[in-house]
Amino acid sequence: MSGPACMLARVTIPLILAGGALAADLPVLAPVEVTGSYDNSVGTWDAASQGTATREFIEKRPILRTGEILETVPGMLVTQHSGDGKANQYFLRGYNLDHGTDFATWVAGMPVNMPTHAHGQGYTDLNFLIPELVSRVIYTKGPYFAEDGDFASAGTARILYADHLSASVASLTGGSFGYGRALLAGSPEWGRGRLVYGLEYQHNDGSWANPNGYHKRNGVLRYAQGSAASGFEVTAMGYQAGWNSTDQVPRRAVDAGLVGRYGAIDASDGGQSARYSLSGQWRQSADSVSRAASFYAIRSRLNLFSNFTFFQNDPVNGDQFEQAEHRVTLGGAASQTWNVEWGGLPMANTVGFQLRRDRMGPVALYATSGKQRLGTTREDQVTVTAAAPYFSNTTTWRSGLRTIAGARADFQHFDVSSSLAANSGKADDAIVSPKLSIVFGPWARTEYFLNYGRGFHSNDARGATLAVDPGTGNRAQAVEPLVRTTGYEAGVRSQPLRGLTASAALWQLKQDSELLFVGDAGTTEPSRPSKRDGVELLAQYLPKSWLALDLSLAFTRARYGDPDPVGERIPGAPDRVASAGVTVEGLDGWFGALRWRYFGSRPLIEDGSARSGPTSLVNARAGYAFSKKTRLSLDVFNLLDRNDNDIDYFYASRLAGEPVPVSDVHFHPVERRSFRLTLSVAY
Repeated sequence: MSGPACMLARVTIPLILAGGALAADLPVLAPVEVTGSYDNSVGTWDAASQGTATREFIEKRPILRTGEILETVPGMLVTQHSGDGKANQYFLRGYNLDHGTDFATWVAGMPVNMPTHAHGQGYTDLNFLIPELVSRVIYTKGPYFAEDGDFASAGTARILYADHLSASVASLTGGSFGYGRALLAGSPEWGRGRLVYGLEYQHNDGSWANPNGYHKRNGVLRYAQGSAASGFEVTAMGYQAGWNSTDQVPRRAVDAGLVGRYGAIDASDGGQSARYSLSGQWRQSADSVSRAASFYAIRSRLNLFSNFTFFQNDPVNGDQFEQAEHRVTLGGAASQTWNVEWGGLPMANTVGFQLRRDRMGPVALYATSGKQRLGTTREDQVTVTAAAPYFSNTTTWRSGLRTIAGARADFQHFDVSSSLAANSGKADDAIVSPKLSIVFGPWARTEYFLNYGRGFHSNDARGATLAVDPGTGNRAQAVEPLVRTTGYEAGVRSQPLRGLTASAALWQLKQDSELLFVGDAGTTEPSRPSKRDGVELLAQYLPKSWLALDLSLAFTRARYGDPDPVGERIPGAPDRVASAGVTVEGLDGWFGALRWRYFGSRPLIEDGSARSGPTSLVNARAGYAFSKKTRLSLDVFNLLDRNDNDIDYFYASRLAGEPVPVSDVHFHPVERRSFRLTLSVAY
């Protein structure tokens, strides 16, 4: 069985499965109290790259945008190339993950990635999160675990909400560029369990010439009863937001003084989004059997207005387009684990099943100007149904040797009814993914890992039934619905000194084809097979009870697998990522944090002749606790006020007055130095 499972000493530790299933009562190494950034003790995981970001780490780090919670995953970078209400841009293991493809994310047992989304496959919008309610982030990397399916090739993150809070809290935040936030959260006892609630309002203009005007209203109501071994939770969420967008700008426009570094070419870009959900998780452990089940129902919508090429396609009205969708997602998961002995060997067998149905009606692409619709590029009614049984076996062969072997079978059905009749149709596909991990040790508080797994990501359903390019009317080639990935990893984790935990992983990931539906164009563009190799290092050191240090380094080589005269580099693939932090707490009431993150230079086209510059940012927090109930903190973002970029692209666009399109670097700068002051009162 994958996840934190190790048969070395009788201690209960929970295992979070896909869809939020929970298995318990698996014997593991005696636990170590965690006060640092990561719970990555020797003897608790099945891969060197697997672990948990702790609640303390999340609470104490300054976060500019909600989605940056995923930067607690070592090696992960979270940026933005548009307005704050849009899903972030993610990078991990040499992938420009766009808005979520190849990285699977769950919140409170619900999948966040959206297949066949209006703005891109696997779209992952985390703006509905309330950070104060997050209890921990459990992460994996690579397709090594049977409970992980679609979008999980590069890794996964399961963001867990707390079942109770240590105290109710009210906080007010004000800061630079019109930032304001109010939060009310608590967890009173109710009946035999606890209610957990959170209410949030936020506004932010950002450091842009055209203010973001971002405003969101957010609420969570959760009821929890029982324990980690046997109990249940029911969670309701509601989120609404609206914003203006400052998208990436061409370098030539800034150099010529046509627009400032923080200016916008099309000031009418922006969007609105909403998300409402109801979910539940149940688990039961008795004797040697553990059972778990979960369900979720999600209703979401998005209207997103963007203009990346300005006047290239329409010199009169401009190239703005609207991507719109309304979606209902229903699904759930169930699993059962048996802890048994066979031939004198302790083992755990898990059988699970996952089911999901997304109904989009419609998912559409419109030509617009100033947010007014001019025409329909395509408009589709789409249903995507996915089902997956899986099996996993953990066997302890002897002291210092265990294996985790498993497999899953994924079945997906696409049903597309398009405004272009030729693009209507149905498609089916299935894929089987074997998994194997071998864990040696621990010996002298050091453990060694070998991991192998096959995985996949799905492509947009509209690409699977495509016959005619909706933009040009030319014939188009449909793509395979499911794309295979294969991953390998060798790693080590050690605790050589008291308070010091370090891990290293050497990995490789091959993908049959980086086939992606391009929502900006309304069509599918197949690309070549790819191969990525890398090494990751993670260390945390707790030299004092009040001091925590952490360091993460990642180096990657990303190349296309097939030769082509245009080059072998994968655009947007970072080759170096680093982060480091210092956290202090309890120094006569004072507390603080200092964090640095580095985003290496990236090729922007296949031959590498155009590259981005590196990005290096420092954020800081300083605060004082007047009492156990009252705290005041100051966050400073981009402390050194650097003029780096969040993201860079290279493509052709046409500015007003230009006779022909021009290929150029288009960039979105990091926000200028800003301050946020927060007063929190517990009650």
